[in-house]
This record gives sequence, C-alpha cells and structure tokens, in this order.
Amino acid sequence: MRNLVPSAIKVSTLKPTYNEQTSDSASSKCVQESIVTAAFDVDRGLIFAASEDAQFGVRIWRTPVDPCEWNAPILCGSFSSIDPKVLSLRVVGESAQLILVTRSGDTVTWQLDEFGELISGPDIVGSVDSGILSVEWSPDDTLLVMITGDENLILMTSTFDVLSEAPLHTEDFGEDAPINVGWGAKETQFHGSIGRAHLKPSPQSPAQIQEDPNDDGLPRVSWRGDGAYFVVSSLARQTPQSGKGRVLRVYSNEARLQSTAELVAGLQPNLSWRPSGNLIASTQKETRVGPSDTQQTGKHSVVFFERNGLPHGGFNLRGDDWDSQIKHLAWSSDSNVLAVHIERAHGDVVQLWTTGNYHWYLKQEISAPLSTHFTSINWHPEVSMRLLLTSPLQIIQQEYAWETCAGANDTGCVGVIDGQKILLTPFRTQNIPPPMSSHQLLVNTPTDASSGDLFLSQVPPHISLSQSHDLLAAVWQEGHIMMWALQTRITPGGGAAMNPILIWSANLPQELCYCRQVLVSSKNDDNDHRTISAAILGSDVSGNDRIVIHDFENVILPLTSISATRLRTISLQQKNGRLIPHEVPSHLAWQAPDGSIFQVHREEESYSQICSFTEYCPSSQRVDAQLFVGLSAGGKTYTAIPNAESASLASNVNSFTVASGFVIFTTTSHDVQFAPLESVVTILTSGQVNGVLSLTGDENKTGELASQTWQKRRVERGSRIVTAVPSTMSLVLQMPRGNLETINPRPMVMEVVKSDLDAGLWRKAFLACRKHRIDFSVIVEHNQEAFMASIPAFVEQIEEVDYLNLFLTSVGRSQLPAEVVANVCDSVRQDLEDRDLTKYVNSILTAYVVKSPPDHEAGLVLLLRLRGVNPSLVDEAVKYIIFLVDADRLFDTALGMYDFSLVLMVAQHAQKDPREYLPFLRELRALPQYYQHFKIDDHLKRPAKALRSLSLAGPEYFQEALDYLDTHQLHDEALAIYQGTDKYMDVLGIYGAWLFDRHEYHQAATVFVEASDARRAMISYERALQWQELFELCLKEQLDGDEIMEIAYRIADELFSKKRFSESARVLLDYAKDVRQAIHSLAQGNEFAEARRIITLHAKPELIEELLFPYALDCRAQIGDDINEMREQLRKQAARLTELRIKKAEEPDAFYNLDDPTLHNVDVMTDVSLAPTTFTRYTVAPSATSKASKQSSKTKRKMERKLGSGRKGTVDEEEYILKSVMKLVERCAITQGELKKLLPHLLQLSQAHREEGVALQVEFDYLQSELRAAIEDIWKKPDEPTPVDSWATRMQEKAKEQLVEPLQRVPKPEMSTSEWSLKLLQQKLA
Repeated sequence: MRNLVPSAIKVSTLKPTYNEQTSDSASSKCVQESIVTAAFDVDRGLIFAASEDAQFGVRIWRTPVDPCEWNAPILCGSFSSIDPKVLSLRVVGESAQLILVTRSGDTVTWQLDEFGELISGPDIVGSVDSGILSVEWSPDDTLLVMITGDENLILMTSTFDVLSEAPLHTEDFGEDAPINVGWGAKETQFHGSIGRAHLKPSPQSPAQIQEDPNDDGLPRVSWRGDGAYFVVSSLARQTPQSGKGRVLRVYSNEARLQSTAELVAGLQPNLSWRPSGNLIASTQKETRVGPSDTQQTGKHSVVFFERNGLPHGGFNLRGDDWDSQIKHLAWSSDSNVLAVHIERAHGDVVQLWTTGNYHWYLKQEISAPLSTHFTSINWHPEVSMRLLLTSPLQIIQQEYAWETCAGANDTGCVGVIDGQKILLTPFRTQNIPPPMSSHQLLVNTPTDASSGDLFLSQVPPHISLSQSHDLLAAVWQEGHIMMWALQTRITPGGGAAMNPILIWSANLPQELCYCRQVLVSSKNDDNDHRTISAAILGSDVSGNDRIVIHDFENVILPLTSISATRLRTISLQQKNGRLIPHEVPSHLAWQAPDGSIFQVHREEESYSQICSFTEYCPSSQRVDAQLFVGLSAGGKTYTAIPNAESASLASNVNSFTVASGFVIFTTTSHDVQFAPLESVVTILTSGQVNGVLSLTGDENKTGELASQTWQKRRVERGSRIVTAVPSTMSLVLQMPRGNLETINPRPMVMEVVKSDLDAGLWRKAFLACRKHRIDFSVIVEHNQEAFMASIPAFVEQIEEVDYLNLFLTSVGRSQLPAEVVANVCDSVRQDLEDRDLTKYVNSILTAYVVKSPPDHEAGLVLLLRLRGVNPSLVDEAVKYIIFLVDADRLFDTALGMYDFSLVLMVAQHAQKDPREYLPFLRELRALPQYYQHFKIDDHLKRPAKALRSLSLAGPEYFQEALDYLDTHQLHDEALAIYQGTDKYMDVLGIYGAWLFDRHEYHQAATVFVEASDARRAMISYERALQWQELFELCLKEQLDGDEIMEIAYRIADELFSKKRFSESARVLLDYAKDVRQAIHSLAQGNEFAEARRIITLHAKPELIEELLFPYALDCRAQIGDDINEMREQLRKQAARLTELRIKKAEEPDAFYNLDDPTLHNVDVMTDVSLAPTTFTRYTVAPSATSKASKQSSKTKRKMERKLGSGRKGTVDEEEYILKSVMKLVERCAITQGELKKLLPHLLQLSQAHREEGVALQVEFDYLQSELRAAIEDIWKKPDEPTPVDSWATRMQEKAKEQLVEPLQRVPKPEMSTSEWSLKLLQQKLA
C-alpha cells in the first residue's frame, strides 16, 4: 500500500545552435534538431545524448547525472551522416567507449577519458550495407545483437567480433519444443458434448491475424537481466496458413533459438524483458471479430509471455484514446516498475505501473513538456528509481521513492494512488486487503486555467493525509490542487466507511513548475473553528525549490467549502529537497538533498537551518517540535533534534512510523522494534550544555542508540509498516506478496493500558489486558498506591464476579511480592464483603485462596457463616472452593478445624469414597475432645499442635506426651507448654538427655543444672572440658578429696591432649596438688617462665635439672627442625618459580598450552556437533567428557580442590607456589613467637643451653633474611618496555587482559617486624 512519489527532477534544455544569418529558404528546408536517445555513464556519473539534424548530422551532448545541476547540455562531439537516424547510444565502461549505431548501418565509437571528455574523433568500426533495423546491448555490455536490413540476426562481442549470424525467420520452434509424451492426439481424445468440430480450422483464420496498420514493421530486441537470453519481436512472413502478425522468438546468449511464441492478434512491436526474468512484456491492441472482418476497438493492453512463449496474463491501459499508440516499454532495474510510453495527438505521456496482490496500479503519469512528445525512455541500470526521458529539446531525469500515505492516528486512514482513483481504507474500523478498499475516490480531471483544456497528466503525483484531522489533498504536476474532507466514520456499525466531499480546489501560480509534493496540516482553534494549511513543493524555471502555502484560518466546522485566507511563497536556493510531514502548520520544515533540515518561517516567508540528518532521507517525519526521524535509501534510520548532530537508530530498517510514544520500525532481520521517544530524546540531548551541542557528549550518541535493546517482536519475512492505530492498539503490516496482517504489539497495548489506569478507567484497562492476554498484575504494578486507594472504584467498574475472580487469580499467580498480593486480596475481599456477601461469595473465596500464603481456614469459616445466613448458596460455594483448591487438601483443612459437619460437606461435594473417611471419622468421634484433637493433629502432621492438645487431655496422657515430644523432638514446644507445672522437671530431664546424646555437652549441662540433676550436669561439664564450672559444682555438692582428685587427673589428661597445657597445669596444681605433673605440662607447652615460677613458689629446685633442662633442649631441637624444613621448602619453591618464569618468558605458547603441534592442520570449526569436554588450556591433557548438569556439589568441590592443588606442569602451579610462600611467612611468624618465649631460658639455664640458644638464634636469623630476600625477588614486577602502537601490540594487550598474572591475584606478604632476639646472645655470637 505504498505510493510511487517523485523525489527529484532535473531538466536540461538544449540551446539552439543554428546560425542566425541562415537564409529563410535554407532554414525552411532544414529539419529542427531533436534529441532522440540518451545513455547513462555509470562510472563517470554522466548522461550522454544524441541528437539528429539534417544540417549537422548526429551530435553528442553531455550533462551530469547530479539532479541538482540544471545546466544546459554540453556539445562534445558529432558525426556527419547522410541518414542521421540513430538506433542506439551506449557507454561501454570496460573499454571506456561511447558507441553509436545508426539506421544506415554505421557503428561509430569515441574514446572517453576519466572525466567523460571525447579524446578521439568518431571512428567507424564497421558498417552494414543493407542497414540495421534493430540493435540491443546485453545488460553487462559484453554482447551485441544486430538485425540487419536483409533480416539476418548477428551476435557480436563488445569488440565487434561476430559470434553468430543466421536468418531471422525460421520455421523451427527451437530447442525447447514440446515433446509428445504419448497421451494421444487431440483428435482422438474425448471432447464432451461439443464434439470434435471445434478442432477443424476455420476458413477465416488466416484473416483473423492481420498486420497492425500502425506497426512500423521493425524488429525489437530485449535482453533478460542476467544476459542469458534475449527475445526478438518481428513481423512473421505471411503464408496461406497464417496471417501476418508479430511473433516472439527467444534465443540464448549463443544465438541458439530456444522457443517461438504463437501468433497473437493485435500484438504490437513494443518489447521489454523483466530483469528478474519471469515475464516478457509487450503490448496488444484489442480486436473485435465481426461476421465478415476484424475491427480494432482502439483499446490497448500490456500482455506478458513466459520464456517458453506461452501467454501469462496482462492488464488493460487506462485513459488511452482510440488514436493513441504505445511507443515503448521499459522495466526498472529492480523489476518493480514498468514504464509505458504512450503517444497521443495532444502530447505524449509515460505511465508508471506497479503490481501487488495480482493487481496492476497506475502510480504516475508523466506528461511531455509543452505538449510535445518523448523520444526515448531509459531506467538507470543501478539506481532503480531513476528514470531518464528525452524530448526533442530536453533531457529530463526523474527520481522516485516509495511512500506510505497514512493519515490521522484516530482513523488510521491510508490512501493509495491507482490512476484517477484514490483508494482509501480507515484501518481503525475496517481491515480490507488490497487491491480492494473501503472507498474509491474518483478524482475529476483538472483543467488548465490558461487554456481551459484538460491536463495531460490525469494522475496526481502526490497525495497527503492530515496527521491530525480527516483531510486529504492531491496535487498535479501541472499545478493544480484539490482538498477533501473525508468524514470518516470511526464508530462501529453499518453504513459507508466515509463520505468525502471536495472542499477546495485551485490552480497554482504559473511560476511554480513540476509540482511534486503536497502536505496538509491543521490544528483546532476551538471547538467550532480550525486552521488548515496546505503546502505545495515544486520548482521554478531554474530548478530551485519553491514552497507555496495556502492558509485557511478560522474555518467553521463542519467543513463544507473553504477558501484560502492567505497565500505565501518561499523561494529556496537549493534543488530537489523534500517537505517533512508534520502535524501542526507551524512545524513546516524542508529537507535539503544533503540532509540539512530547515525550519520554514511562514510569517517572514524565510527559512533557517535547525539540524540535519547524516544523509538525505526520502522518508521522514517530524514529531512535535523537537524530534525528526528519517529513513535513508540505504535502510538507516536517523534521529535529530535542533542544535545537535543526528544519530543512527538502526541500520537495517525498511519502514517506520511514529505512534503511541514510540518510533516503530521493521528491520531486514524480520522483526518490529519499538524505540521510546523519551529515551531517544534523552540520549540525543545528553550531549548538550545549555542548549548548545557538546562535541564530547555527542560522540557516542549513535553507539548508545544502537546498543539499546528495544522491545521487539518477530514478524513475517519482508513485512513493512502500513500504519499504526493507537486507539485500537494495532499495527498494520503488509507482506511482500501484498496481503495485510494486523497485530497488537505489547508496547502499544501497554501504552493504552497505562493511560487508562492513570485516568481511572479501570474497566477499560482490564478488558484490554484480558483481550490481549496481558497479566493483570500490571494494574497493580503501574501505581500501587493509586490502585489501593481506588479499590472501591475498581470493584464498582468491574462488577462481574467472573472478571473479579480472573483478576484475583492472576494477581495471586504473579511475581508480585507475597505481602503485596496479600494486601490486594484482603482489600478487595473487604470491599466485596461490605457490598454484598451473597453476590460476591465466589470472589471472596478466591481472595482467601490465591493470597500468599493461602487462608483456606478463613474460606471454610466463610462457608459456616454463609450456612447461617443463606444456606441455599452453600452448596455452590463449596463446589467453587473445591474447584479452586485440591479436594484432599481442603478435606484436611476442614478436619483440622474439628468441625465434622464441615468435613462431611467437603467430602460429599468432592465425591470422596465414604469407605475411605467414614470409619476414620467414627473412630475420632468416640474419643475425648482433646485426645480427639491430638489424633487429628497427629494425622495432619501438625506435631506442635498435637502436643498441645495432648497436654490438655489430662495427666493420664503425660507419659504418652513425653514419648511423643521425644519422638518428634518437640522439646522447645514442650518447655513452653509445661513451664510452671510440676511436669516441667521431667521435660527438662528428657531435653538434657537428648542434648547429651547429640554431644551438645555445654547445653546439656545447663539443662541438667536447671533440672537440679548435679550428677549428670558434672558429667556433661567434664565432657565439655568446662573445668571451672565442673569443680565449682563438685565443691557445691561436697564431693570427697579422692573423688575430686580423680576427676582432676582425668580432665587434666584431656586438656593436655588438646594442647591446652596451661589449663592442664592449673587443674593439676589446684585440685590434684601434683607439682611435678604441672611442671611437665608447662614444659611441654613452652611455658618455661610459668614453670620456673611454680618451682620457686613450691620450693622444689631439683625439678629444674630433672625436668626443665631436658625439656628445653627438646623444644630447641623441635624448633630447629622446623627452621630447617622451612628453609628447604623455600629454596625448592624459589628455584621452581624461577624455572617457570623463564619458561613462560621464552615459550609462552607452550607454557599456556596454546600451541599444540598435534593440533596443526586440524579444522577447529566443523559442521558436526561434538559432545562437550572439560579440555581447556589450563590442563595438560584432555579429560573425560563433562556432564556438568549432573555433577553433585561434592564433585564440584573435588574439582575445585584439584584445580588448586598446583600439580606440576599445569598453568596453576605458579599461583600455587606463591600461596605456599605466603603460608610459609605465616608459619615463620608463629615460630618467631615460640623463639621469643624460649630464648631467655636457654640463656639462663646452663652454658650448654646458652650455646644452643646462640645457634638457634643464628639459624632463625638466617632463615628470616633468606625469606625476606626471596619475597622481594618473587614479587618484583619486571620492567615493561614502552609498547609500540601496532595491531600486534594491541592484540597482545587483549590477550594479557584474559591471562591475569598470578602476582596480581596473590598479594605480597609482609614479614613480622617485632623484636624477638636477645642482645646477650648476639654479643656472645660476636
């Protein structure tokens, strides 16, 4: 549903070069010079044209392709000929030649330089004596087909070497002749009631196909787009069996005949093969068969043929007169547009036709200037929408673009041009697939005000629908405009979709030429008045753009007939710009060919630049006053705001629109994306400071917009946007084959829902969510506070019980927090209960059930209440709650309420088998009340509640309660239940025993003390090694001395085994009175200072030599062994670390396992899907196949330990050694503390001990020095040279980011600086 609209025009007029002194007689005999053909020079951006003149012969003209240069053609060469009839003009890029072929048989070449100048004179490379009837180049300029005057077909190369020559006329069908597969002849087959008489040839059949009297008799040639085949149309030789008519023959690019089409009555010489290759186009003049002869009706049609010569449909031309003739057909390079050149008595026209949904649309009609005729038409071979026309004195270049004419969002109206009809469809109320439409507006043919005659062009080149109101405007190329009020019906129901009325038409000023665009905009002044503006874009005689604005101020509604109140004209100094569609008249803007955007100042009749696109965007739109959105021909979407550079939104876009607060665009990736306008404007304005562009802030706008992840939705391949209708939340897409699809994207739906929620239209928002399957939780999430405050209004608007149930269920299953869900359900339930309990009972039950956590008991309580108020509703309510909740679960809930009538009611409606529950209920009924409750709670697996019920059952059940709490470990609940009773101590005893069995001795001891069980409390304290509390309790219980001493020895041994030497010595001294054993414990713990104090205190000096001397030497030996072990470890690890770093520096690939010789010449990426493995660059060899999804946590921990084990040869070894050195520093600090306690006593005990102390201090000092030096060497960062900026260094830096050095992961350890050595031992050493 797109229109083909003119986007640029260029007219180059030939200046007469006749000598003004030529005599009248001579000039009267001369034929006026006329341009007859033109050709594109794609490489140099030029157009070459050839003119015929009886006096000058053939002359060559040159003009640039750039549509912004309207200079006259430049004469660049000529060729004198007696018969200056030009057949072909071609620029061959490979040989840089301009080649001219004449009817007389001459082939002339000129050599071109890089600027398009002719650097040589005309060179006749060949001549055909019999003349040339037709000539055509292949699309790639490698082959040339000539048909000579003696009707021979010659195939030549671009260097004019003959490849084939054969007669044009032949009786052969061709290589693709149909084959008889044995189904019998037509004469022997069954033909129904008509019999076989129709198979007999009619005696008048030779006369039925006659030669067209207007046929020039010349053959035509056309190539397929890929150059594999060409087709020739020529007059067949008349025979007694057939008439003389046109015949099509298809040849291969080797000039071998492939197929011959049957003779078609009225077939004309025009011929054009569609570049895509599926159709061969020709024209036909319809005939009417009479009783004695054949008469022509005068109607023309375009007919299509397949490559095998069979007809393939066609279409009738419109508006052609009986005396009109079809002169030429030409396909655009993309095969989308067919140009038809029609010659008429009062002036030629060129019609442009497109197809969609098997219908041919007449999109444009170009009239010849000054009522003359066109001499040639050509399409640009690369720019698909660029058309080249020539008239006797002008070279006209027209460029077109595709545009969708969409109107106001409230109607969704779209207009499509189809000849003199404008097809209108309001998509808000109707979705009618093309080529049908809701209304066909027949445009009356405008007349020329100067002459009163009809305009040549009957098709408006451009139409426009107002973006804010229901208005349509159309403009004609010759300068006429019409405006209609569509009066579209937007309410559902019967009747016409619209009733357009013509409210204004006018002829534009004569100085405005080549009108190509109209924009209509409007705004409401008040409820009864409106301001309308119509802006028309055209060109003046020099080609500069000119805008004519008609303003209609204070127009009274409804619209019937209006007249312009003010006319403004703005002359621009550039050519071929474009008006940007807008909504309000004051937002009129013009886009220059370089993408610059200018604001048009209506009052001052001037313009000024406000921003620009990066490149020219044929399709653009202005959103409010700030934002401009444009789509370039290359598929890039740009956004721009005033005082800022544009930014690219996406680079693979094929259509866009702006609606519902989004820039909506479809991409070649087959999805539709929604970019919020607020986000786009925020990013664009982020680089501005006080309204002025900041270059540093604008650098990353394009990247930031491109990196945004907009909401998107997948669509069918090749879909394009037709229009968006925000009021119906719909987006209309057109598929490549032409059919329509209407979707309701979630972003558009959510915008309408949010606006309805803000306006308090709860029912409308709810129904929209329900229709489009939107989670109802958005009603709560959008504005939770407003919703909670408006719950009465919400319930009042949505009064249907089913709708309320649906809402509550959706909220209960949503991702909202449980607290929010509970608040919503409770608030809605409370409002419903206040309104009508009986009406909304199902909704109230739903609120109880769906809240988190669900309150089933409250729902059942409601049933009990309802049974007393309205018993008739109870059955339905029970059925409904069983529908919501699992029946077994509801049965258990009712049972837990101890109401057997409710249990029976639920069981009966749940259709449970009475044999399953009736015996159980009878058994329960026979029990006492609280014991019954205990059995029920125990059955429902509610042990805490069951224990409380059992405690209320009486003292005779106390032992069962003790067993029950012990079985279910309900000690905390039992303590709370029995506290303050005489059974409390028994519960404490069971609790303490349970803790003791769990080895929680400290807790058990506390419980036993509370229970006044001293014996078990002392055992628990002993097991917990809490000797202070133990002996305190022993003394309180007044145990005898021997028993206390026995306890002291036991607990001292336990403390000694736990290396709590000081505590063991304290217990032995205080409670066992054993000084010798206490000294033994202290000496084993390197507590010599305390040992010597106790020896002195108890006056036992003999223990010094007996115990302290040997224990001190043993302690010195142990520390010496530790020092030697640490020194050996340090040296080995430092050496290995040096070895690893040398290997890493010399062979990094081998170190990281990046270069494996066994993997050379192996394809890494294959088409075969392989099972995943755990082989990585950090392992020496590949490991087994990984099944990560099935690994347990234990296996994962095992793999982590394996990874950190530092196995030799792996890349983790270096990090493992560094961590080992860190642990060595920590171990050295611990040894230093032990030395600090031991050295003073080695100095004082004896001379031998003093010597050992000196040696020990020296050994540890050496260890510390060696360790400190090793740390400095290991954690020393190597000096890195200044890298040279190159591709290789950048790649190395990227690789370094992925390979983090172990030194960066393992911090450098700090050595202890505390004083530990003795000066006296240092002096002794000296």
